[in-house]
Amino acid sequence: MGGGNGTAVTEFVLLGFSGSGSLRVPLFWGVLCVYLVTLLGNALIILLTLADAGLRSPMYFFLRHFSVAEILYTTTIVPRMLANLLSPCPTIPPASCFTQLYFFALFGIAECGLLTAMACDRYVAICRPLHYATLMSQRACAGMVGASYLMGVVTGTTHSICIFTMPFRGASTIHHFLCDILPVLRLASGSPFWGEVGNLAVTIAFILTPFSLIVASYACILVTILGVATPKGRHKVFSTCSSHLFVVILFFGTGTAAYMRPWAGSSQDGDQILALFYTVVTPMFNPFIYTLRNKEVTGAMRRLMKRYLWSP
Repeated sequence: MGGGNGTAVTEFVLLGFSGSGSLRVPLFWGVLCVYLVTLLGNALIILLTLADAGLRSPMYFFLRHFSVAEILYTTTIVPRMLANLLSPCPTIPPASCFTQLYFFALFGIAECGLLTAMACDRYVAICRPLHYATLMSQRACAGMVGASYLMGVVTGTTHSICIFTMPFRGASTIHHFLCDILPVLRLASGSPFWGEVGNLAVTIAFILTPFSLIVASYACILVTILGVATPKGRHKVFSTCSSHLFVVILFFGTGTAAYMRPWAGSSQDGDQILALFYTVVTPMFNPFIYTLRNKEVTGAMRRLMKRYLWSP
């Protein structure tokens, strides 16, 4: 917690990787390359799901919105991080810091909701196929996407009210490369109680609850897969959801390690490495997971290239 005395903070100092010395320039180029791959990969998924008639199912509708959220999520973090890596004194005004935290929470929780919607889609497709057209109608899918972004808005607003209505005086150094919830909360001059309560409420409502729904969906899917008579049939059923399951493990695994491990916040360097992984590296993996392991997406890529690159 920041000191209670002193003048009001007019800017925060984002230490980030400023102590890395000679590694800052290589880190800049590495993060830039990963960011560009993330943008291109997710933009390709958006293009394919819009242009190819074979990718019009609810699963690809959710995947398209997930790619949009991924682009916005990383863009909230990476450009300023790149600028700070080249700056001798990386600072950020309070308004910009609050804005970054708000959209970081918004798009992060929206991704969580979209992953839950995709799990529900796989559950209905595998466990209740006869009711799929009714349960996963266009209106229902749009409602799930809207609910995902609403969850993000509520999360960002909750953090804004609980954290940034508190006074910030004296200490202004954030030991992170972004305005994350816990590092900013530690600088507040007043009691962090309500900020911690808000963070806990959001974690339970919009992270643990969706994760529980995903686990329940895959438990039902597993029971259905085990009930399939032939190994070939079981493999075919599992292949329809393996990519999504892998992304879920990456998303919630890194998030849990960053925010819910018992020693969270005790190692600033460890926190930053984990944050670098889930804000920069993981979003780069997702397009590859969904394209290389998905025959429908790779087929759409071939059709698109044949139409625009190889056509006479």
